[in-house]
Amino acid sequence: MASENVALRIMQEAVGVLAKWTNVSLPQLQSLEPQEQQAVKKAKSHLKWPEKQEPQPLRLLFDFVDFSKDGKEKTEQKNYCPVGAIKDTYPSIPYPKMEEPTTAELENLKLEIQKNIAHLIQTDPNWFKNLSLLTVILEKYGSCLSFGESDIALIDLARSTAAVAAALAENPEDDQITLIAGDLSGIQKFIYTISSDGALKSLRARSFYLELVAEEIVQQLLEKLHLPRTSVIYAGGGNLYLLAPAVGINDKITEIKNRFNKWLLDKFKGQIFLALANHCFPAEDVSSEKFAKIHWQKAISLVNQQKTRKFDNQIQEILDKKDSYPPCKVCHRDDFKPEQLKPLNENESVLACPICNQMFELGERLFGVKTILRSHSKEKEINSDYYIPLQFSKIDSTCQDVYYHLFKEVQPKYQTKETIFRVNDWKIENYRNSNNAIFLLLGNYGQRIKITDESRLDKSRFIRAEEMASCADGIKRVGYLRMDVDNLGKIFAKGLKKKTIQNLPRIAGLSRLMTYFFKVHLNQLAKDRHKYFFDKLQTVTGLTDEHRNNLLFIYAGGDDLFISGTWNEVVEFAFDVYQAFRAYTGYNPDITLSGGISLADVKFPLYQAANESGEAENKAKGNGRDSLGLFGEVFKWNEWLGTYKSEVIDEEIRTYLSSESLPSLFGILPFVKKLYDVDSNYSRSFVRNLLATAQVQKQMIKEIEEKRKNRDYQDQERDIRYYLHLPKIAYTLARLPKNVLDNEDFRKSLKSPYNAPYFQGIATWIELLNRKESHDSNND
Repeated sequence: MASENVALRIMQEAVGVLAKWTNVSLPQLQSLEPQEQQAVKKAKSHLKWPEKQEPQPLRLLFDFVDFSKDGKEKTEQKNYCPVGAIKDTYPSIPYPKMEEPTTAELENLKLEIQKNIAHLIQTDPNWFKNLSLLTVILEKYGSCLSFGESDIALIDLARSTAAVAAALAENPEDDQITLIAGDLSGIQKFIYTISSDGALKSLRARSFYLELVAEEIVQQLLEKLHLPRTSVIYAGGGNLYLLAPAVGINDKITEIKNRFNKWLLDKFKGQIFLALANHCFPAEDVSSEKFAKIHWQKAISLVNQQKTRKFDNQIQEILDKKDSYPPCKVCHRDDFKPEQLKPLNENESVLACPICNQMFELGERLFGVKTILRSHSKEKEINSDYYIPLQFSKIDSTCQDVYYHLFKEVQPKYQTKETIFRVNDWKIENYRNSNNAIFLLLGNYGQRIKITDESRLDKSRFIRAEEMASCADGIKRVGYLRMDVDNLGKIFAKGLKKKTIQNLPRIAGLSRLMTYFFKVHLNQLAKDRHKYFFDKLQTVTGLTDEHRNNLLFIYAGGDDLFISGTWNEVVEFAFDVYQAFRAYTGYNPDITLSGGISLADVKFPLYQAANESGEAENKAKGNGRDSLGLFGEVFKWNEWLGTYKSEVIDEEIRTYLSSESLPSLFGILPFVKKLYDVDSNYSRSFVRNLLATAQVQKQMIKEIEEKRKNRDYQDQERDIRYYLHLPKIAYTLARLPKNVLDNEDFRKSLKSPYNAPYFQGIATWIELLNRKESHDSNND
């Protein structure tokens, strides 16, 4: 296949760059057909492949994101990606450094590359023809090195060049290629609108299931268009982007789109829709700003147009009269006959539809999955732990059914030439035996709970909601966290500085970096807290070590997440994610996160808790982004953390409070840390007074806002917001223990008007940490 031949050649040459850098001799390259040679030559020319250059330290691509207005670029940051191979499993977060990598660090990386390539040469005669293996080598070692321009990673240049070459392979004279864009819409409705026992495991399963559906769309596109895996620019979070030839693909794309939408309509009754569009453009534009500003945006626009006309080819089927029956108690669908509704399991009385039963069982099976086999066979000899059927033959007789088999072994005994996905696995050895092995990135952190039921083959499962709540510090509640990157579309479309061209390799690099953080690095952050973050919060938590035992990832995708756990661990994890992300992106002020957290009793419907965390996140976005909604309050992250920065406070307010000196303690967390260890009798009294003060403030401000039509009312509102607290706080302080009162910084800071807006957040946090209550468990 010409497209795979040219992609293989590009990846061979990219590995050759590493080999030459480390003084390793590689096998001789095989000759290509003339048109394949032409496609490779054009692709390398379009992407400005540097023929005589060595790998160099990699500048942090995030440094070049800049939303400054009026043509004024902000002061240039200069961060470097740390040099080192990606660990085989649970790689740590590669926080950038301001110093260029040392010679010793580069030499250590050279030695590791040299050792591994030399081992492959000695032990595997076919390694240099294995596209999957070469890709993993480049991903493992070429993600921290630049090649060509200082901010373009070797892996991103290699994959981009391979994708262009594959698109040109059959017709290099034309020099036109196509960008295919896809979007699965309705994901949130499918995932979140369920209510019942077993909701947590069902949510997780639904999220995973849709990951596989999106992956299947990619697989069918690659097979139909005869393209290698390197043609995928990005796939995740329900979105996908591929490069393809310009000729002879329209009907094939339409066929796949219609097949999936028929299947989605049949299986999910219109909840999920696939928009799949393609845009043709000159191949030479992949290296110019036209790629992002014109062609990328055009493909997205075509996708969005389709989303306004969902299922336009199936309108009659949607409008046809259908019988309705008693609804499923989990997803509320009413199109299944009563005899199709079954209990979720033998211990559950809830009657659920076949899909919800499938999701419930899948949720039980997901723990510890290391390998996934995509096959057209469901035969018993595959001997997988579980398989997920995608049955297309029901709606399209020309299409085979597909089965995704789950294994908890890294190397299943079943031998096959079919596609194998290795979950979060960068171990080179695991890719040697198959040219169809693909690494699948998956945010899949969750604690294992051992069970004693002798009738079960699987002796472990994910933690349940009532188990989370029972482990909570203080009030027995489950927390739900939703977060996503602010202005992500803007970052991809026009985020880079004018002198930094927003071309294909850089978009591929931004996609890879975001995907790594949310699908890979969050697993490590959840497993082992960064010491700096742990030290900053440990006096509040009640945790005795740096491990999180009560978190469960429901979804962690390309730029967002939805996570559950004990409420105090969820709150802390939100702060850790924010701080880790800011460090990961070089503290660029134009790359931020917003989030929302809801707290709920285990009996509270999960879909409502998800909606509440989503509403809190939306309020955070409405607060100028870079904010967190928590405890009914919305503040900038630095206000929650108590990290004072002048831009946190509005300029008008700073002017209004200009006569006041800045407090030594600022924000919410410093006061929570200080007061958490105070004797509970004093603490309760303090919290009551602080809450009363905050409530009086809010009520009076609300009344003022209803009247506010002139400057006098505005000043009156500010007086209430920033100074009403003083008499009440003076009374409250007098009743605190002497060891607290003797801290002058604490007393002055608490009375400071700068901290007046934070009283309710401070008091609520302490109240929840100190509250003790009995807990009635129920199954989840």
